[in-house]
Amino acid sequence: MGGCHVFGERIQEIVVFMIVAVTLAVAVRRGNDLLIRHAAVERERGNLARYFSPNVVAELSRNDEPLKQVRTQNVAVLFVDIVGFTAFADARTPEEVVRTLREFHAMMEQEVFRHNGTLDKYLGDGLMATFGTPFAGEADASNALRCAQAMIVAADRWSGERKAAGDAPIRVSFGLHCGPVVLGDIGLTCLEFAVIGSTVNAASRLEALTRALDCALVASDDLVRRAKAEVGSGDAVFRPLMAQSPQTIRELEHPIAIWTQSRTVEL
Repeated sequence: MGGCHVFGERIQEIVVFMIVAVTLAVAVRRGNDLLIRHAAVERERGNLARYFSPNVVAELSRNDEPLKQVRTQNVAVLFVDIVGFTAFADARTPEEVVRTLREFHAMMEQEVFRHNGTLDKYLGDGLMATFGTPFAGEADASNALRCAQAMIVAADRWSGERKAAGDAPIRVSFGLHCGPVVLGDIGLTCLEFAVIGSTVNAASRLEALTRALDCALVASDDLVRRAKAEVGSGDAVFRPLMAQSPQTIRELEHPIAIWTQSRTVEL
């Protein structure tokens, strides 16, 4: 009987050990799964933070449906470009070219997020930003205009610092337009949140128009009128703007009225 009692205790100990081992294994597995999910969430938030302002990242982290819904929406579009960068790059080392672009993009990106914009994409020596994506706001046009003006100040200050240090000054130009665009994911394995339409193309054409008009910024009257409706026509954001005669813009059916803004310093 004693041997049976000892054998029974052994069996109980083995059973208890197995239960504890299984419990620990399940706990470890759940802990690993939790860490993996947490890392995935943080990685997704990091990816979103590359393009969207912090308030938008917080919303998208809870629900990514706005990125998946294909729709038409009114959006303000901003194009930024370094004038004559190809010639600038041809005369410099690759390291200097990349360093210059990193400094420039960092300044522009900071202003996009500071004004609740979305960094749509880098375009080599420029970038495209949108305001009102993925969520339409009550101050999208005025935010875009304020952002462009802050960028002008930052770019002119940076160019002045470069000139004082013996480097070549940098001239930056800006184009602004607003109107309906198509939003939605495109691509198969590499998805991109796309902003597409004649509004985007027109904003790019307005940025190119700065060369002919010798100014820093060209904004469509559509954007300026919408911005005035948002913040009032007496707002200081409109003081640097000068009305110009209507311009024919490729891909737009009729000539559009525009506004221009000069640079804050002479380069």
